[in-house]
Amino acid sequence: MTDGGDVLSVADLSRRLRRAIEASGARVWVQGEVTGAKLAASGHLYFSLKDEREDALLECVMYRVAAMRFAREVTDGARIEVRGSASFFVPRGRVQLTADVARPRGRGALLEALEALKQKLAAEGLFRAERKRPLPTRPRVIGVVTSPAGAAVHDIARVAFRRGGARLLVARASVQGPSAPREIERAIDLLERVPDLDVIIVGRGGGATDDLAAFQDERVVRRIARARVPVVSAVGHEIDVTLADLAADVRAATPSQAAELVVPERRSQRDEARRATEALTRAMRGYLDECWAHADENRRRLGDPHARLADARQLVDELSSRLESETRGALSTRRRASLQLSARLAERHPRAALASERGAVDGATIRLAAAMSARLASERHGLDALGARLDATPTRLVSDRRQALAALASRLDALSPLSVLARGYAVVLGRDGRAIVRATDAAEGDQLDVVLHDGRLRAVVSE
Repeated sequence: MTDGGDVLSVADLSRRLRRAIEASGARVWVQGEVTGAKLAASGHLYFSLKDEREDALLECVMYRVAAMRFAREVTDGARIEVRGSASFFVPRGRVQLTADVARPRGRGALLEALEALKQKLAAEGLFRAERKRPLPTRPRVIGVVTSPAGAAVHDIARVAFRRGGARLLVARASVQGPSAPREIERAIDLLERVPDLDVIIVGRGGGATDDLAAFQDERVVRRIARARVPVVSAVGHEIDVTLADLAADVRAATPSQAAELVVPERRSQRDEARRATEALTRAMRGYLDECWAHADENRRRLGDPHARLADARQLVDELSSRLESETRGALSTRRRASLQLSARLAERHPRAALASERGAVDGATIRLAAAMSARLASERHGLDALGARLDATPTRLVSDRRQALAALASRLDALSPLSVLARGYAVVLGRDGRAIVRATDAAEGDQLDVVLHDGRLRAVVSE
């Protein structure tokens, strides 16, 4: 009892406030910028409308049936108009707007600024696919930029330990709030001082869209883009894609997934190594078997090298003996013929004849010598004539043969197909190398060779 009145319980006052607020039941249209939109598992959509001109915020709820129709319009940063009625949520003691219709009013200031920044960074090439670097297959040191108080670092450590262990370096940084962008930058700078650093995971656990503002900040996006090692963005918010996700080399839906992407599973590594070893062993065995088979074939074809060398030596000896014998026989025959010719020449030498007839009459000797001189002069004259004829005959024969050859070459050149080709004609050859003389010899799509005077052309029959 106070001042003669009844003391109300919290529930009684809340119910009175609810009846007073909902008494009119009037539906109103309210416009504002959406913030903190969240679709619950029940299908209800919870969000807030923020006044862009004044410091005012109105919490709203859109139940499942209406949320299924208007969820696309209710996105963070969008300026919308909603129709609904005011209500008082007793368990939380707050006034809210129960909306059943939503329609776009335009882009909110936050969304417009975010889109402008996205277009700016995209124009600079920060989001290009060719800038993306592959993740290391066996990282030695993994850097993690996140809040040490959040669940993200524990999820990453748990997955890394389960998959086989890894060396994790955690650089502390706030993941939301005004100081978060600068702290994330400093954390990346700190990690890059480690020489053995292979990859960095930057992220946080789940949260409302407003909580992701640090990963939409230009400073954070640019720092991720210029990192010296690959960066995995692990912002645990699957619905929205942040600018950090676009600038990173790989995007993971959650920190746990990031750890699975970065840390190789030890069992799979062992299986991969075993398979590679087995494949290498099979390949080496096959290669060795092939080499042995090739060696056996060569050995079979070559035979015993000692026997082949012995046969070759024996053949050389036989040929040497035959050559020596034939050479001796030829020299002996030539020597006997030379001796016979020398004896005959000695018998017919003028000195021998003069010596044998020296006792004859001097007149007969003189006549004989004169006759022999005349005969020698006549034979010398005849020999000179024959020599002149002999010298002229090859020249005349060569000239005659050259003229005949030129005539034959002219006739051959006239009949040569190359001369015909030189006048602009061509020979068309089919796939079997035979000449195509009729259109029916070729079919549509056949490849033909066109032989020209200088070179060839490859053609395809189109009609």
